[in-house]
Amino acid sequence: QSARSKVVAGHWLPYSFSGLAVLPFLLKTLFDPYFGQDCSYIFRAIKLGIRLQKYKKKNPFYSILDCFLDTVKKQPNKTFMHFEGTSHSYIEVDKQSNKVARALKTHANLKEGDTVALFMGNEPSYAWIWLGLAKLGCATALLNFNIRSKSLLHCFSCCGAKVIIAAAELKEAVEEVLPTLKQQGISVYLLSEECSVEGINPLSEHITQASDTPLSADLRANITSKSPALYIYTSGTTGLPKAALVTQERVWTASFIQAVSGVTSEDVFYINLPLYHSAGFLIGLAGAIERGITVVLRRKFSASQFWEDCRKHHVTVMQYIGETMRYLCNTPMKDNEKDHKVRIAIGNGVRSDIWREFLNRFGDVAVRELYAATEGNIGFINYTSKIGVVGRVNFLHRRLFPYTLIKFDIEKEEPVRNSKGLCIQAMKGEAGLLVGKITKRSPFVGYAGNDQQTEKKRLRDVLQKGDLYFNTGDLLRIDEQNFVQFQDRVGDTFRWKGENVATTEVADILTMVDCIEEANVYGVKVEGHEGRIGMAAVKVEEGKEFDGASTFSQVASYLPAYARPRFIRIQTSFEMTGTFKMKKVTLVEEGFNPAVVQDPLFFLDPAKKTYVPLTEEIYSSINTREIKL
Repeated sequence: QSARSKVVAGHWLPYSFSGLAVLPFLLKTLFDPYFGQDCSYIFRAIKLGIRLQKYKKKNPFYSILDCFLDTVKKQPNKTFMHFEGTSHSYIEVDKQSNKVARALKTHANLKEGDTVALFMGNEPSYAWIWLGLAKLGCATALLNFNIRSKSLLHCFSCCGAKVIIAAAELKEAVEEVLPTLKQQGISVYLLSEECSVEGINPLSEHITQASDTPLSADLRANITSKSPALYIYTSGTTGLPKAALVTQERVWTASFIQAVSGVTSEDVFYINLPLYHSAGFLIGLAGAIERGITVVLRRKFSASQFWEDCRKHHVTVMQYIGETMRYLCNTPMKDNEKDHKVRIAIGNGVRSDIWREFLNRFGDVAVRELYAATEGNIGFINYTSKIGVVGRVNFLHRRLFPYTLIKFDIEKEEPVRNSKGLCIQAMKGEAGLLVGKITKRSPFVGYAGNDQQTEKKRLRDVLQKGDLYFNTGDLLRIDEQNFVQFQDRVGDTFRWKGENVATTEVADILTMVDCIEEANVYGVKVEGHEGRIGMAAVKVEEGKEFDGASTFSQVASYLPAYARPRFIRIQTSFEMTGTFKMKKVTLVEEGFNPAVVQDPLFFLDPAKKTYVPLTEEIYSSINTREIKL
């Protein structure tokens, strides 16, 4: 017996030691102040994952449209949307989308698998036109209403759309590219009762006259989880926006962000971000359908009207980007600032100081800061109360959606590799390039009509030969408490006013100016502002002088306001990398301070419609915010 006991003891001894070895880890986990929140998040994520798998197995596939139609049956008279003094119930929106679908089926000959481009601002018809198209089995390309000419044509053509539907107020922008659209045999429809321009068809009357009876689900019988649902545009490193293909499955996963954030069917959601963005459309509109809630839609963000809207409509969940939260904090203080029902704020890009100020001024709002890219395969959300982070590492998330941070050479703009040609993982606390492993569960579908740009975002031989990762182009860091912090963007884009700006597109526009030979565009930080504002170092043609007026005219004609370089730096030559890329690191560090920069500097003055010399006085006025950017 004694011998046997010794054998048993000897058999279990290694396991006892291994148990002791993991004990510190278990104790650390159990006494982690965020352990409960981790468990709650994991539980919610698992439930949503099971739901998605169930939808995918259904035949036909259960889409977000089917979810909307089920909500119409359950609560037909519940308000779906408030907008500028009008309200639309779920049943009204459903009937209106039936009319849209019937009008487009008859007059545009649309059928399952077609793609239609939507070129309009925030208004209720955005929702019912999209739903109407979904009822026909069509994908919708969401065009940024700020784009014009070359960019507009590019965005339209790369998604393979045969039809464009534009808002009445965007008629001139459509007319500008109409000859090309006609050449390509594109059908153009305007949301107007009449239009005298040949080649532009008024659509409103056809919608009004159409029947509002339900359409057969057979019209979309072949839609699967992998079918294209949307095309959402992201900035392109080649200079033009890229059309990120959003599948039906991806619509679902993005819509779940509200659920993960704690939004319930009783909440009221405030959308003041553009619906052509994934934040406004996928998280906001699709998320509202998934929850079966009421949306308050605004044409565009207004800091002065924000809290008034929230009080009027009993808003409980708001959306933000860093800039909008700063704008709210910049409004004059009032006595009733905490008199509202907002309990959750979902968004991204807010600085820690603004985050704290927002909470101090406007009360106990659960800020759900997130990190994601429309086309990406990895994202994070801060489900805790920790300020300044975009999420937290947890074992389930990392197992289902493998990712890592790798060392990145900012000067060479490429990952650092070891002697075996593999990437090197960043240490804890060290900023690294975030890459997400491309798997069946976390795919990278890519960009429509742009194989070259799709391939550019794929990174091979990361941790082992033959593996494949999605390159986010963003530097993040993971701290000792496993919190994830966003650090910076790398490469050829910067973010200003909540919009991604492609530096090469801006450079292409600048070099079209007669006096400019070359342009090197980058983003620079401005004290008290989110993101980076546009700046360009330019080389002037030999024998010519910089022409501020013609440069202003060029950028104002071809670029939206957020993409126009506010500062110009005149250089005689550019520093180049070993691979003949223009160096930007030093330029970014030096910024636009005339006391630091010895080269001539110019500032875009919208009132004078020209670039004026950047003086110490102008520089000081920008820093004290007397001059608004």
